[in-house]
Amino acid sequence: MDFDGLSVDQAPPIWAPLTFFLTAPLFAILAGFLILFSDAATLTSRYSMQTIAITHAVTIGFLSFVMFGALMQMLPVLAGVKITKVTIISKISYILLATGTLCMIFGLWFNIATLLLSASALLGVGFLTIIISMLIALRNVINFTASIRAMITALIFALFITFMGVHLLASYGVGNFSASHLLLANIHSVWAIFGFAGVLIIGVAFHILPMFYVAPKFKRFCKQKVAWLISTGLLLWLLLNLFFDSYAVVAKIWIATFFWAFATTVYIKLNARRRKVSDITIWYWRSAAIFMTLGTFSWVIDDFFNEKYIVLVSIFIGGGFIFSIMSGMLYKIVPFLIWFHLNAKGYMSIPTMNEMINKKLAKAQFMLFIVSLIGFIFSFFVPYLLPLFALSFITSMLILEYNIVIAALIYLKTIKTKPDFDMSMFAMKVEN
Repeated sequence: MDFDGLSVDQAPPIWAPLTFFLTAPLFAILAGFLILFSDAATLTSRYSMQTIAITHAVTIGFLSFVMFGALMQMLPVLAGVKITKVTIISKISYILLATGTLCMIFGLWFNIATLLLSASALLGVGFLTIIISMLIALRNVINFTASIRAMITALIFALFITFMGVHLLASYGVGNFSASHLLLANIHSVWAIFGFAGVLIIGVAFHILPMFYVAPKFKRFCKQKVAWLISTGLLLWLLLNLFFDSYAVVAKIWIATFFWAFATTVYIKLNARRRKVSDITIWYWRSAAIFMTLGTFSWVIDDFFNEKYIVLVSIFIGGGFIFSIMSGMLYKIVPFLIWFHLNAKGYMSIPTMNEMINKKLAKAQFMLFIVSLIGFIFSFFVPYLLPLFALSFITSMLILEYNIVIAALIYLKTIKTKPDFDMSMFAMKVEN
């Protein structure tokens, strides 16, 4: 691996990001059970309460927990900046987000106004706490790389979707919906998928693919312009939706083109990587590229069907692209975190990153995940198949949780032993 450009002396305590990573699959498992016990016909509507609950169990519970956990680790390592009081910030935001997500899920599922209003407040404060802390830390960046610029852009989008989400959730709590409720919900979802998650993934890929997979570096145009062009497309899409709705598909094509180009570039670069050894994360990145290609085309085409198939678009992009990459990166980031922190404490006789994850179980987990995604697509047309694929999704997420828990247990077991080297003389005071 190529660790060029990493700043390792400001990394946060291991449990700050690791707690988020360990919790994320639990929300995915919960989402799987909600799918299992839901009405398949109801889930074909993106605006049903059940659909919204399941969607946010995945997007907030799994995806945002992985993304913010990763950002917590990457900002000090890639940007060389510290999040002030990172231990306190991580604990507060974790408690608020975990509690708020549960309140939201069950508040929507059982239509309990008190839970929905509580969720609106908890999630709003939780997201603002971690987002603003990260943006403040990024003010001190000296070298603004393409990855850092993309992270800042993604966090700004996250700020806007947080305010929109709080308003939308509070509307459900009080039972009072404005005339622009559906439009705001659409903006919230599109900016969350493409502006926050999409731009963040692109920015991280600029560094992760060359570092972990020794893949060719991205071209200068891609690194300097793509995040900016996507952001421009999202703003154009917003303006067209507000004032010239019939032309909004033009902005859709603009956004979809750059994400399709990114997906194609990722696939090509992985094939051209110098380290040809394949692992489960390569499978995830490749499948993500394929699903994003299908998703971008279906998102544009769906405009001509009055968004009849928007749920399928969500499965392609949200599940096939974003969820795939987040799952794959857990298999890279968690072992790296454990190896990195143990190595920094003076432990040399430790398992390698590849040895911390059971490869056979990881492959089984990947297969079950892909089967469940494809199954969810078929279930849109044949609803009675849904419970079968919900079970395969639950099983997949249980295996994912097991794999990263085992890696965390390696850390706990190792630190109970004596280090190979005494690193205390090199210890630096770190603000937690």
